[in-house]
Amino acid sequence: MPSSAVVEQTVPSRDDSVFDVEPGHLVVLTNYIPPHARPLYDALNRRCDKLTILISTEMEGNRHWQPDWGSLDVRLQRTWTLKRPWRHPQGFEESLEIHLPRDTVGWLKRLQPDAIVSEQFGCRSLLSAVYKTFRRWIPLAYLVSLSEHTEQGRGLMRRLLRKWLVRRADCVGVNGSSGERYLHNLGVPQDRTFVVPYTMVPGVFEHVQPTRPTETAHRLLYSGQFIELKGLVQFTTALARWAVDHPDRQVEFDLVGYGPEQAAIENVETPANLSVRFLGKRPFDELGEVYGQHGTLVLPTLSDEWGMVVNEAMTAGLTVLGSRYSQAVTELCVEGETGWTFRPDREVEVYRAIDAMLSTSVERLNEMRHICREKAAAITPDYAADQLLAMVRMAKQIIRRGTK
Repeated sequence: MPSSAVVEQTVPSRDDSVFDVEPGHLVVLTNYIPPHARPLYDALNRRCDKLTILISTEMEGNRHWQPDWGSLDVRLQRTWTLKRPWRHPQGFEESLEIHLPRDTVGWLKRLQPDAIVSEQFGCRSLLSAVYKTFRRWIPLAYLVSLSEHTEQGRGLMRRLLRKWLVRRADCVGVNGSSGERYLHNLGVPQDRTFVVPYTMVPGVFEHVQPTRPTETAHRLLYSGQFIELKGLVQFTTALARWAVDHPDRQVEFDLVGYGPEQAAIENVETPANLSVRFLGKRPFDELGEVYGQHGTLVLPTLSDEWGMVVNEAMTAGLTVLGSRYSQAVTELCVEGETGWTFRPDREVEVYRAIDAMLSTSVERLNEMRHICREKAAAITPDYAADQLLAMVRMAKQIIRRGTK
């Protein structure tokens, strides 16, 4: 399904009994279960006869979330984990954790799944493809999170491996339209590509009143890690320049989170009419209140395959001032309707977007906030679970057609 359908379809709330239960045993293989993925897996669990989730690690080292699997059937694999740096062509460096769940084939033999969904193009997907080589009647789908921008500079060998992998899958799911284009360039047919969007944790941001009073309407908020990838130093520099050019305006920029770039952000020279405040790390269940005290979310990332804060902010009624290198921004942020976009490595674009936002009236901003909430409301765990199961059903149909 084209990614545009993700943001245009309004999905009504429904009782858990109003959907078909998928027969058989579905096995999902993934790195770990972050809090925003748990509602999707819960919705999927309600729709399956049996769901088992194989994870490589309880939680990655750079994440501060506590594992919470609820009633899900989660099994921890034997995994080797490698840590290595990677430099993006954009110039920033990331520290990556690469998981090698070495007992994948053994687990699949024991579990005897009726269908397999393996997340990401890595070792687990490679071993799942090996398992399928000897059990061609088992549907295999991949679910990957990427965009054209995040995959720049990955190298020829990785691309060749991915082409080999997708030829052995029956269907492939991805989290957005840029990732969908990337899959098509790898050779995945349109009718075997499904968009399974990221969804946020329900019940945290929906209660926030979408309108804002004058004193908070233009207040900026960043929420996340303070790392080079997020482009915060560049954005703060551009914001300071705008404040210098408009000495009659008071500008407030608050940052929630933590990370090694805080000192560099603090060292940006700012005029007296620009207030940059660090609010520290906040518990997740308090973020709704924090969002409600701000008017616009800032996401100046240099590369993000999604950007969950965009879903959260728009649900809480914030407009978005965001980087086009975030797939969430390109999917959900419509210029002048739900926010303003820019390329973070083009200072003139950053400045222009800041100027457009800070020049928008409080009345117009409040109109935009209702549009933001409506647009984000369509992306629910139920909708994503339905998309994922549609992919599994298509994979089963392909197997049946191929074995008749």
